[in-house]
Amino acid sequence: MTRSELIAGLAEDNPHLTLADVERIVSSFFDEMTAALARGERVELRGFGAFTVKHRNARAGRNPRTGEAVEVAQKSVPFFKAGKELRERINKPISVPVAKKNGVKS
Repeated sequence: MTRSELIAGLAEDNPHLTLADVERIVSSFFDEMTAALARGERVELRGFGAFTVKHRNARAGRNPRTGEAVEVAQKSVPFFKAGKELRERINKPISVPVAKKNGVKS
């Protein structure tokens, strides 16, 4: 799902909101999450999961094209850990309807 698909789906589910309003809400939500992660805070959405920032130390790397050693700087990366409810919903078996041929179950 892309950001525009999310906005379209939310607008469809909430006909009392304009598409522009839904777009502002989604943008504000992501902006707040990004700002919190930039401050080093944890963002937890109960039933969905938690976003945190992990720090990677500087290290010696290798240029794959030349094989030359290069220094990789320290960096911070976002990390997502799925919540229990999300994991359970994803791993729930999907019941597939039995295909019918000429009105008879096979």
